[in-house]
Amino acid sequence: MKNSIEKYSPWIGLISRLILGGVLLLAGYLKAGALDKSQMAVRAYEILPIGVANFLGIVLPYVEITIGILLIIGAFVRYMAFAGGVIMFIFIIAISQAWARGLTIDCGCFGGGGQVAASETKYLPEIVRDAGLVLLSLWLIRYPVTRFSLDKSKN
Repeated sequence: MKNSIEKYSPWIGLISRLILGGVLLLAGYLKAGALDKSQMAVRAYEILPIGVANFLGIVLPYVEITIGILLIIGAFVRYMAFAGGVIMFIFIIAISQAWARGLTIDCGCFGGGGQVAASETKYLPEIVRDAGLVLLSLWLIRYPVTRFSLDKSKN
């Protein structure tokens, strides 16, 4: 079993890097083009003071873009996977609390966000998606040596 993991982990890691990095890059890119909507999406969770939520709505897209690019090119894989995993875990908590409190919001994960009709919420699929991304980040933290990576590794 260990030989199979050692044999395939660089390829699984490459796929994990591309998926997690691609999702973060896309999410950040879509939000960076409409920072006012990004701020609105963070405010809609009703967790943070308005000033903090607005600041986070501006900064988060660029953090996601940076982590996404670094994962895709394979730089600082373990650290970027940890950062990406933490972000996804925080998203899971935020979405879960919105659901538990009966808020009817779009997560704003890929732009947009804010109030929606109750029938338009997608909490469970969003949580499952983010949980899958957390699992990818955990794989990369455990096995950071991946194919076609800028990190010094067995390419």
